[in-house]
Amino acid sequence: MNDTSPEIAAMVHARMMAKTGEERFLMGVRMHEAARRMVMASFPAGISDKQRKQLLFERFYGNEPSPPGAGDHGPWRGVA
Repeated sequence: MNDTSPEIAAMVHARMMAKTGEERFLMGVRMHEAARRMVMASFPAGISDKQRKQLLFERFYGNEPSPPGAGDHGPWRGVA
């Protein structure tokens, strides 16, 4: 669904492109960190670091396929 008018979309795009690459990169890093904190806050208290990593991975990547050559182990199949 896209309910944004073309004029507003163009304005937002122009504003983003007016930023430096570093500014856009840092915005992405901050958004990712905010999303990570929100997801981590939803986990039950008292779980192990391994469980926390597993849940975080599953929440972010779900059922995405492994990259070619990843096999059945490594970070794309859960916590190593």
